[in-house]
Amino acid sequence: METPKRQICPQCVRASRACICACVHRVQNQIEVLILQHPAETNHVKGSARLLHLCLSHCAIKIAEVFDETNLQQVLVRDGKQSVLLYPDTVGLPAAPKLTAPNHTTPKLTTHESSKLRLVIIDASWRHSKQMLLNNPLLQSLPRYALSDVPASRYQIRHAHGEDQLSTLEACTYALMQLEETATKFEALLRAFDEFNELQMKFGVNNLLRR
Repeated sequence: METPKRQICPQCVRASRACICACVHRVQNQIEVLILQHPAETNHVKGSARLLHLCLSHCAIKIAEVFDETNLQQVLVRDGKQSVLLYPDTVGLPAAPKLTAPNHTTPKLTTHESSKLRLVIIDASWRHSKQMLLNNPLLQSLPRYALSDVPASRYQIRHAHGEDQLSTLEACTYALMQLEETATKFEALLRAFDEFNELQMKFGVNNLLRR
């Protein structure tokens, strides 16, 4: 007898019994977000990128370890926006220009300026993210924005190797808070993340199967 296939939610692309759509809080972001996801994260039940994508009004996900250079170039310059890579200062990686104000603080962007910016985020483990950066020269050439003075991670279901390591959703949230200077609006993303953690623990996250 053929085993019936599990039902998949068409919106969050997870098994229906582990659907996270109830955690979604929609947010109108001025700065467009582009998530470049490593294939290893695509079906990871603990990953936060899919929730982030569902919450943000202007957000796209591209999945690959090495992206086609022509296609990636088109995405990075689309609509005449300036793409900026959210990535920490890391020893051993190629240097890149930084997105900072003249006094080396977070730049203050008007609503018009925010609409011309695209925040690029690598969704991967730390090891994979460095490899993706090295394997995709176009990403190395982008101006970088590094977070500073952010709270400790609220991640309850995935182990972090350091207190300063954040989930993809958290890192994006704090970057948008700083760049758009409208922290209140983006608190909805943190509520969504808290509910996501609670839901995962309710279902027994370690027992959930990957799709």
